[in-house]
Amino acid sequence: MQTSLLYGKQHLEVNVPDDAFIIEPNHLPALEDQNQGVKDALRDPIDTPPLKSMAKASDKVAIVISDITRPTPNHILVPLLIEELSHIPHEQFVIINGTGTHRDQTEEELVGMLGQWVVDNIRIINNHCHEKEELVNLGQSTFGCDIYLNKEYVEADFRINTGFIEPHFFAGFSGGPKGIMPGIAGIETIMTFHNARMIGDPKSTWGNMEDNPVQNMTREINRVCPPDFLLNVTLNGDKDITGVFAGELFAAHEKGCAFTKEHAMIQCEERYDVVITTNSGYPLDQNLYQAVKGMSAAHKIVKEGGAIIVAAECSDGIPDHGNFAEIFSMADSPQALLDMINDPEFKMFDQWQVQKQAVIQVWADVYVHSKLSNEQIEQTMLNPCSDIEQTLEDLKKKHGPDMSVAVLPLGPLTIPYV
Repeated sequence: MQTSLLYGKQHLEVNVPDDAFIIEPNHLPALEDQNQGVKDALRDPIDTPPLKSMAKASDKVAIVISDITRPTPNHILVPLLIEELSHIPHEQFVIINGTGTHRDQTEEELVGMLGQWVVDNIRIINNHCHEKEELVNLGQSTFGCDIYLNKEYVEADFRINTGFIEPHFFAGFSGGPKGIMPGIAGIETIMTFHNARMIGDPKSTWGNMEDNPVQNMTREINRVCPPDFLLNVTLNGDKDITGVFAGELFAAHEKGCAFTKEHAMIQCEERYDVVITTNSGYPLDQNLYQAVKGMSAAHKIVKEGGAIIVAAECSDGIPDHGNFAEIFSMADSPQALLDMINDPEFKMFDQWQVQKQAVIQVWADVYVHSKLSNEQIEQTMLNPCSDIEQTLEDLKKKHGPDMSVAVLPLGPLTIPYV
């Protein structure tokens, strides 16, 4: 039978065995009027007064957004926030792009993310995690590091955190406090948040918020300098808004996570020889670094010694920025990478994504269908896959004619579990 995989800004049609198990979230239609849905949430939020009544005309307002690696509909959310706060002059707003350790966005990218009007009328800055003069030290975290957050966020009179909620491969769920930590944090704080012990904890996994050290740390740091208002949404496979969760940071996020868990986590009765996955299409599949999330979703249900095939366009390469590609050159196997990263003396940003990928590769073979060259794919210890259907045929030689196959057409928008 034919299935359609999210791939870049298009779909990839692939023939899979008739008995393949197709795993998709319960499809939710978009809100009938997405703009009105957001406005209603701003005026009747969870555990706070209406947004307009909370901010004074004299306030300097910081709006934190997620960067281009996330499909948050900032072009809808940010203009509606500014409209709702129409009593505040435009020059008193600053939009902080929560890049974490990622690169700055170009003006063209910001226009695509926010719309031309916002770019032309509202000041926008990128968070620079390495620039201490752009950060503020807020003291010590109980997790063993100094707490550095973006200076303009800390010094704002009124702080708004935006984002979208989906299952996350080590924080349990995205959105909520993650917009601030690591979105607008300093590198020292981010490195602790992503260290090998935190990422390797078995409770740091998809859909789990209970005693999850990663989630516990982001919550602790948010309490030190909390946003005054949260605006989070949930999305369907078409990237349309299905739910709006606004108000007090933790209460609104908790409701959003419960909604997401109900619709996006699918129980399976067994593991499979082969799991085909995506990274949910653009913008999530724009580089191999991000595509580890799709691999991790498949890892939940693939047999030990099985195979994962991930379709991720990787229009932004491995990428060239950051240390992700470089770290793979520092060892000769996935297990050697894990041994190196688990050494407490080893500290290098982006190690967390390599760690997650290496754990998957120790368990199963991983094949990548993308626009990357074979050399680039092999550089990261992965297997090139120019033709998914042919790779499936080849894998039958190892797993036999009765090879079991599961497919995640929307990638980590659906999280399966056994």
